[in-house]
Amino acid sequence: MAVAQAPTAKGKAAAAGLRKAAAKEERKVEAKTGRDFPKGDKRFEERSRSSDGKSAGTKQKS
Repeated sequence: MAVAQAPTAKGKAAAAGLRKAAAKEERKVEAKTGRDFPKGDKRFEERSRSSDGKSAGTKQKS
């Protein structure tokens, strides 16, 4: 959930904390592997393909 969409102050704090934790974990993994994660469309394709070897477009056509 986006921070701005959270209905309560407690929800906004939780969303902000989750975003910070995810960014910290991503930086840690990128440093460990020595390469940056793909961002945006490239990341979507990589995650989609990694699940079963097919691209998102191929899955939708089938």
